[in-house]
Amino acid sequence: MTDAQDTVHDRASRKERRRLGAQQKEAEQRRRTRIRRFRKSLRWGLLGLIAATGLGWLGYSVATARRLPPTSMTDHVEASPAGHILTEPMPLAIQKHMLEHADGGGPPGVIINYNCTKFRCPDGMVERLAAIARAYPAFVYLAPYPEMDVKIAVTRLGKILVADDVDEGRIRGFIED
Repeated sequence: MTDAQDTVHDRASRKERRRLGAQQKEAEQRRRTRIRRFRKSLRWGLLGLIAATGLGWLGYSVATARRLPPTSMTDHVEASPAGHILTEPMPLAIQKHMLEHADGGGPPGVIINYNCTKFRCPDGMVERLAAIARAYPAFVYLAPYPEMDVKIAVTRLGKILVADDVDEGRIRGFIED
């Protein structure tokens, strides 16, 4: 080969090497882009999975949560019920106020709620609960609560006692605590 041919051959080789180098750089850039996209989609997929799991847990918790009377004063109204022994449900906002202070100014109240709509109540159960409420005329109330998911719930500020039957000693202990 002549010197001119060698130079042409070397130039072609250099051009080919540059072209191959550029192709390799492009391939490496495409690979990096694919990896970034995969990582981004993986990140979004994991966030979606976490969000779906959280929403599923929240839905399950709401669906399986028992409805109970309030034990806090949040969103209460400054109103008192018509009496201490009621035959109609006491509005929740008033129950919350009674937990704060009975009769609008006395000591914190205690409310005995019962549900004979969803549950079968034995004869005399409401009368036994009324007798307990009458023993504490200054701060204990009795009212039906047909939406709750338990038969008997006794509430005071921040506390609740749930029962399936009238355990007078247990209920009085809770009231006097």
